[in-house]
Amino acid sequence: MIDKITASVAEALAGIDDGATVLIGGFGTAGIPNELIDGLIEQGARELTVVNNNAGNGDHGLAALLKAGRVRRIVCSFPRQADSHVFDALYRSGRIELELVPQGTLAERLRAGGAGIGAFFTPTGYGTELARNPDGSPKETRVIDGRPQVLEYAIRGDVALIRAERGDRWGNLVYRKAARNFGPVMATAARRTVATVHEVVELGALDPEAIVTPGIHVSHVVRIERVATQGGGFKPAA
Repeated sequence: MIDKITASVAEALAGIDDGATVLIGGFGTAGIPNELIDGLIEQGARELTVVNNNAGNGDHGLAALLKAGRVRRIVCSFPRQADSHVFDALYRSGRIELELVPQGTLAERLRAGGAGIGAFFTPTGYGTELARNPDGSPKETRVIDGRPQVLEYAIRGDVALIRAERGDRWGNLVYRKAARNFGPVMATAARRTVATVHEVVELGALDPEAIVTPGIHVSHVVRIERVATQGGGFKPAA
């Protein structure tokens, strides 16, 4: 019987190695799998390459992972926000590497990784510093249909950490509105995907037409509680 429901975050994250490439869902603070990031800090893997849209906010979530000194390199689109002081300090002191990728290119590199596409050409970034590799060498370019384009390689991860809204024991997932963001493409691009959900439902309870991430792309599902905040909203339980 297929049952991907895992009893704890620690169990779901066991075996992540030092040097792993970790794809972490989220867009700013929307859809960030904070419980899984906290669990990764406890798990202890080091020298990680992290792929996320941002580079952490405040002192929690992804910023806490950076602050703990676990990340060697980050691949993202928006490394700086008003509260990205943890990343700023690490980058300015040379303690973290940054690969800056345009947001659409980042999404497509992940999608390509999940689809088995090795690389693709895009006009985005041509003629800018983004048309250079992290080591400073120029990326390959071609003129296609009269437009100069840049070669970008697929991104694949050892593990993806994502946050969904509901799931079943087969690992089928649905998301809540904008919290979906990078979750679906990251799930396809990783060898192993761990997802948190707020509700585990019986098989057949999810409309097949509404399932965004099929269970074939998911390795572990961990249910987390939702607790009320003073403002009347909700946040995941610690």
